Amino acid sequence: MTAPNNSPAEKPAAERLREAVRAVESGERSADSFFARPKPPPRPRPAAPQGPAPGAAREQPAAPVSVPEGLPALLAAGGAPGSLAGRVAAALGEGAERELREDPWRLLAVEGVRPEQADGFARALLGADSAPEDERRTRALTGWLLERAALTGHTALPTDTVAERLAAHGVPDPEAAVRDAVEAGTVLAFQDREDRPAAGRGGDDEEEPRVRVLLGLDRCALAEESLADGLSRLRGTFGGPGDADWAAAAGAAPSPSAGELLRAVSDAALVAHTGGEAARAEPAALVAGALELGLRVCAASHVPAGRRRLAALLPDDAAGASVTVAGLLSGVEGPERDAEGLLPLDLLVVLDAGQLTAESAASLVESLPDGARLVLSGDPLLLGPAGPGRVLADVLAAGCPHVRSRTPDPGPVGELVSGIGVGELEQVAAPGNEVVIVPVRDPGEAVHRAVQLVADSIPRAFGLATGEVQVITPAHGGPAGTRALNTALKERLNPGPGRFDGFDPGDRVAHSPAPGRTRLATVVEADPAGLWLEDQDGRFQVPRQRLAETLRHGWAITAHQAAGSHWPAAVVVVPGDAAGVVDRAWVYTAFGRGAAHLSVVQGAGPALAAAVAGPPPVQPTTRLRALLREQAPQAPAE
Repeated sequence: MTAPNNSPAEKPAAERLREAVRAVESGERSADSFFARPKPPPRPRPAAPQGPAPGAAREQPAAPVSVPEGLPALLAAGGAPGSLAGRVAAALGEGAERELREDPWRLLAVEGVRPEQADGFARALLGADSAPEDERRTRALTGWLLERAALTGHTALPTDTVAERLAAHGVPDPEAAVRDAVEAGTVLAFQDREDRPAAGRGGDDEEEPRVRVLLGLDRCALAEESLADGLSRLRGTFGGPGDADWAAAAGAAPSPSAGELLRAVSDAALVAHTGGEAARAEPAALVAGALELGLRVCAASHVPAGRRRLAALLPDDAAGASVTVAGLLSGVEGPERDAEGLLPLDLLVVLDAGQLTAESAASLVESLPDGARLVLSGDPLLLGPAGPGRVLADVLAAGCPHVRSRTPDPGPVGELVSGIGVGELEQVAAPGNEVVIVPVRDPGEAVHRAVQLVADSIPRAFGLATGEVQVITPAHGGPAGTRALNTALKERLNPGPGRFDGFDPGDRVAHSPAPGRTRLATVVEADPAGLWLEDQDGRFQVPRQRLAETLRHGWAITAHQAAGSHWPAAVVVVPGDAAGVVDRAWVYTAFGRGAAHLSVVQGAGPALAAAVAGPPPVQPTTRLRALLREQAPQAPAE
């Protein structure tokens, strides 16, 4: 009898994947050697942007997308709506029609398309040639799963997690599909050493960290590796501790925490600063002090409202140093880049740094010249960004210099939110009705009471305009989601037929030109090109072809959309079906959006306190902290 050939080339793909994972976890080989993963090429330095002069950010009309002539007919043949043609062309480019004919599952690259829809499209085009194990399907599904994970912060996922999720979508041999996706270059494989278990919990202090194999998208890998390299570059080119002028500026700071921040920035290229809304005064003092020292300084916030709040804390002649992250990266705010595409800055302060994705953080760091200082300031207890990475949390975990603010948020709302941060939902003294709990029995009553609070009770009691009251709820859908609340609020506050693509002049809207960025404004008028909106920064236009995907009514928004913004008053709706949706980070974020008043429309009963008392949310899987620790192994983890 002939002995079976068990060479690696002849073994089934699934068995080879299992052997690979076992070998990596035992330390016999690296993920790089098994999967032959090429290191991603370095990200190019940003070119000097050609755009408008610095100033308040304005959304620029999107360039029209050219739809291939045969694409609408191809979509129709596959049972997909013709209205999808523009989004398909935007996602796949000029070759969209050819790509879909060759691989119908490429439809999954279009935002909003789900696997069952792509499967139906493929069956209509391929007939009997469409199969669950088709490598085109399994590769597209693997990439789609990682793209979905990236929206919740993951830059990578363990191989077994990806295999389990592929199995849930009917892939008959998910381990083989994972191996194929790696070999085809759809995803990359990485070796990751997990933190060793804590003593007293069944772990051994001397036990080596367990090694696992992670899968990630090349764009996420490229961003995290570029970010780690950029931070290393800033540390390596740092000119050393500041002189006596820095010490004098720290001594003249308006608070002890502000002085501590100035001293830390004097001595290090990278500093993390954490605290609540009141702690924004400390980076403001840093910016003012650095400008007095003659440094070139810029402070970037997550949203325009944050930029305005910081500018209000700066001296009049320094307010121009306050920008948004998006405006700074696009070139419409902040200083003009030099011939090499770098920002002429000695110090960049990023506020709301917890909202940075790995990609936006990498772009910022790549834009800084050698020797510049970087401060990441934010509240690590807030909800994270709508994108891959947890940059602030990873930098803190890697052990960089860290200044914790000792300035608490004031008043009953601040006291309540501080308790939530440590897992306690306690009743606080509110002699001026700063915090009000409104119990409700069902979603219909929750909507009714929220409308009543916004339209009547809060403006009358506190002398506020309705535009100074923001409603926050867990989700867009559902009987008490943003859609239901906005329908009811529009009917009460600005009734109309919605003659401009569903909107009327005077409607409050939320414009989201990109994931994680929301700008609240008011509809002014319409013309053939689109809708004109207005906020505190002025007027801007949303092109008609982008209305459906970027514009919603904005009297009610989600907590993720609200992160980074504050209003004089907030109405937080917690419906009964939110028990499995909200957690401590959600409650902390939502309850902290009202500066002077918070009304909680409470329909979840004891589940709300249980969500706060439960363990903090599990952090997404990322690679940045490991990359940073590899660069500075002597730095202790916090």
